[in-house]
Amino acid sequence: MDACWTLLLAPFALLLLAAPYIRKFVAGGVCKSKAKLHGKVVIITGANTGIGKETARDIAHRGARVFIACRDVPKGEAAACEIRAETGNEQVVVRKLDLADTKSIREFVENILKEEQHIHILINNAGVMMCPYSKTVDGFEMQLGVNHLGHFLLTYLLLDTLKNSTPARIVNVSSLAHHFGKIRFEDIHCEKSYNSGLSYCRSKLANILFTRELAKRLQGTQVTVNALHPGSVHSELVRHSFWLSTAWNLCSFFLKTPKEGAQTSIYCSVAEELDSVSGKYFSDCSPAYVASHGRNDETAKKLWEVSCRLLGIQWD
Repeated sequence: MDACWTLLLAPFALLLLAAPYIRKFVAGGVCKSKAKLHGKVVIITGANTGIGKETARDIAHRGARVFIACRDVPKGEAAACEIRAETGNEQVVVRKLDLADTKSIREFVENILKEEQHIHILINNAGVMMCPYSKTVDGFEMQLGVNHLGHFLLTYLLLDTLKNSTPARIVNVSSLAHHFGKIRFEDIHCEKSYNSGLSYCRSKLANILFTRELAKRLQGTQVTVNALHPGSVHSELVRHSFWLSTAWNLCSFFLKTPKEGAQTSIYCSVAEELDSVSGKYFSDCSPAYVASHGRNDETAKKLWEVSCRLLGIQWD
């Protein structure tokens, strides 16, 4: 009987012994840069929760003036209050930004530029994932509208200020999910057919293609742009999917914490070795592989043109 119990319990004992090593592997890369950001202005979208909040916390520790740009202002204020208390940095402020409404984006930029002459780092972090089919205020499919088009317009409106604040950086939070995405130009708003998972993948592919095309256009400006995969993170992002939320809760031990998931965003924002690196994709604070359709210059250019047309802007 003792031998049977020993055999039954042995796997659990091994798992307990291995747990610290498993957690270290899951946590992934860590940003080791000690760079200080005193006098710098940083905007982070969706920084009221998840990896955005943890990115804001780290950036605040480094001394920057941090703008938490989010739709839920009370939640943003709670996050800012927590970060100010922890870091002693009183320059953590909240401004309303709804990426599903181009009017809100324009108002956000107008107000920011009244306050700040310089912006040194823009972190396009906010996103929605696998939500039921809906459209933004302007009629865009929600995931493409928020995850890509909203950030596309925000970057466009802030770009002159970034150029006047060099060296400056733009950081786009994408995902490994871009490997499974496809830009369907013939049905850009998924009006003929919609799959919430594939739509999310498509929006993350759009982030990759936007980064690639923008990097080409920014050559010689001292403004860099890079994209990243934060990893599989235990956060609110999966709230729209019951099954994914359940799986995430059951497997939380094997998922990154928001702090761990924020490391590559922080790395792309502050690492000294990336001063002149642009148009690249990172995961776990290291260069990562981009799917072949994420390296298609023709698709990237066409997406750029379609995005400009949908937003009613001219960005040459």
